[in-house]
Amino acid sequence: MDFTTKSSILSLTTLQLSNLRDRLLDLFCEVAYKEGDFTLSSGQKSSYYINGKQVTLHAAGGIMVGRLLLDKLPTTITAVAGLTLGADPIVTAVSIVGAYCNRRITPLIVRKEAKGHGTQAYIEGPVLPPGASVIVLEDVVTTGQSAWKAVERLRGAGYAVDTVLALVDRQQGGSEFYAEKGLTFEALLTIADIQARYAEQQTST
Repeated sequence: MDFTTKSSILSLTTLQLSNLRDRLLDLFCEVAYKEGDFTLSSGQKSSYYINGKQVTLHAAGGIMVGRLLLDKLPTTITAVAGLTLGADPIVTAVSIVGAYCNRRITPLIVRKEAKGHGTQAYIEGPVLPPGASVIVLEDVVTTGQSAWKAVERLRGAGYAVDTVLALVDRQQGGSEFYAEKGLTFEALLTIADIQARYAEQQTST
């Protein structure tokens, strides 16, 4: 699919969600997935790398991510959050798509370090009532530590967090880590999905 033309991007606003997931998979293979020798933020070595921001900062990617993740949110959820920088465009996309779907979703951004001036807050965004339920969003999950830091910050602010939603699960322990912490975890795609589609594309070219 051509992800560059106005008509193709607009078509993503009405495409069925099952087909939309396939298009998201294609976009990951096209712009975000690379094979080679890489060192991850966790310090682990890897034969491949996924730069989720190449998708979440893409116009087509933002639409797809927003629609697919919004569909995963229970109707009782009115806020999403994530650790800066990877989750920033994701929480924004979900909030914007939610507005078009007549769902008010408050986006929150969790800082890695407290703000050095003003309120010195860890969390940017509207202040929610104590006990408000928030779902944490993440782009690519490896060990699960990044989203867990967001969970801890949000809970420390008095919010209820029991779910993490991600775009991609690298299947390297993140899911098991969240289970140990009592969190529900779901990803739109797995690394197995991406690698299988990538191999298909390489064979057909």
